Amino acid sequence: MSATPSTQQQERLMQVILAPVVSEKSTFVADKHEQVIFRVVKDATKPEIKAAVELMFKVQVESVKVANVKGKEKRFGRFTGRRNHWKKAYVCLKPGQEINFAEGENK
Repeated sequence: MSATPSTQQQERLMQVILAPVVSEKSTFVADKHEQVIFRVVKDATKPEIKAAVELMFKVQVESVKVANVKGKEKRFGRFTGRRNHWKKAYVCLKPGQEINFAEGENK
């Protein structure tokens, strides 16, 4: 990929990251290993995730690890269903870099 992605590539990158994963485990991982966890689209690749995070949050990414999360089986009475499968990305930031999700709330 080139240093500045084209408009079509930028649109794709803006759709790669769905949401940050906010849980007890994700905050522990963020503090201990300087990683941020995101929910991403199922067909996202590691280079795409890296480029998307760098584009959206203006930080430098060291590495990306990806995990496919299986949807849970749920029952409603006698009917069984399944939640959707999804993909999780562990984004390791370079030393000194930080993403603050709470900064947009005060405006």
